[in-house]
Amino acid sequence: MKFFADTVDIDAIKDLADLGMLDGVTTNPSIIAKSGANFLEVIPEICKLTDGPVSAEVASTDFDTMMKEAEKLAGLADNICVKLPLTEAGLKTCKHLTAQDIMTNVTLCFSANQALLAAKAGATFISPFVGRLDDIGLTGMDLIEDIVTIYDNYGFETEILVASIRHPQHLLEAARLGADVSTLPPKVIKQLFKHPLTDKGLADFVKDWESTGQSIL
Repeated sequence: MKFFADTVDIDAIKDLADLGMLDGVTTNPSIIAKSGANFLEVIPEICKLTDGPVSAEVASTDFDTMMKEAEKLAGLADNICVKLPLTEAGLKTCKHLTAQDIMTNVTLCFSANQALLAAKAGATFISPFVGRLDDIGLTGMDLIEDIVTIYDNYGFETEILVASIRHPQHLLEAARLGADVSTLPPKVIKQLFKHPLTDKGLADFVKDWESTGQSIL
């Protein structure tokens, strides 16, 4: 499974890259707004930190303006993946960009039928939002299971990019189901390292080693 960092925090992205835990980056208007970053400045900077796809989202809702924005975004770097809403205009834009060999990430997917439409439009990635489904009393992972089954049935090449991940269990379940990518906040990726038995075992090893009075260096 590929890990994408869901952030525009340059330091966090560099840290994950150094750890070998960065296969790409996703952004959205909300992340940009919260960060206060200049969108057209920070995206090219992020693109230099990874060879993987960097999702940059259009801000318009009509086809003509989406196409203009998409072409501008795609020109920022070779690894830009244009992020589009799962609407008729968004999927029309997706189809046109795919014909130009421009990567696309269709976002705000909440049903398997929507995911089927995105695959037929040629999306590079489909982003189903599991956490937001959980928030309204549904089970987000049921959607991932349905999409995996449908895509496998018909051999669609669109990659399933699990989004709105809130905790490590979401990631585990996505991996079990065979999703291609998970996009996670850096803090959730860091949580994957943690286990109390690992911490206890390391503390015991350090204590026992110190008791020997030996040194490797």
